[in-house]
Amino acid sequence: MYFKKLGHILFFMMMMCFSVVSNAETVWIDVRSAVEHSIDNIEGDARISHDDIVAGVSEIFPDKNTDIRLYCRSGNRAGKAILALKDAGYTNVSNAGGINDARRERGLN
Repeated sequence: MYFKKLGHILFFMMMMCFSVVSNAETVWIDVRSAVEHSIDNIEGDARISHDDIVAGVSEIFPDKNTDIRLYCRSGNRAGKAILALKDAGYTNVSNAGGINDARRERGLN
């Protein structure tokens, strides 16, 4: 529990710094597990488990019009997370598919 809260605090601080730089940029979020993220990740992207997506995003990005792109391994969990965010009122969320799709879309291959 302590480490989860510490992780949220550190993530919040990182994302606050990011949002000060530019509110117009797309926010990329990896919704995979911490273990999956530790094995392979895109540097600089946030990681919020799909199970915690609404709490994590609303804490850091209260603006429901924030441009948010989600990805996981295949796009399945990202799709579930999008439904949860839309139910919470977020209007500009989309599924980038899997992590490799997110890399290709951004020219990071």
